Amino acid sequence: MNERDGTGDSVDSVLSALADPTRRRLLDLLAARGEATATTLAEPLPVSRQAVVKHLAVLDAAGLVSGSRVGREVRYAVRPAALDATARWMTGLAADWDRRLANIKRVAEAAERDSSSTRPD
Repeated sequence: MNERDGTGDSVDSVLSALADPTRRRLLDLLAARGEATATTLAEPLPVSRQAVVKHLAVLDAAGLVSGSRVGREVRYAVRPAALDATARWMTGLAADWDRRLANIKRVAEAAERDSSSTRPD
């Protein structure tokens, strides 16, 4: 996986999964509760339990949640590793932009100094 340029399948899957506000809300709920069933997660949401199950499947495929069977229930919990990898990629991207902007600033300041030193008074 190449996280630096964003071509990694994991980063792509995470960003795609997080593009949906319902899935972000599900992650928030799971982070707050630690573990929950699809039925429990559907209660505060304006979508059906079946829709929640489909959203959880996308989150699971992206590595953001995992489900474990406990008796007849499937309990879901947040898996932070994929989100951590995406955050590292985003941090690297931000650092690249910061370096580029710092270079632009240096060039602009040098051009301004050169310009003001060659102006007749």
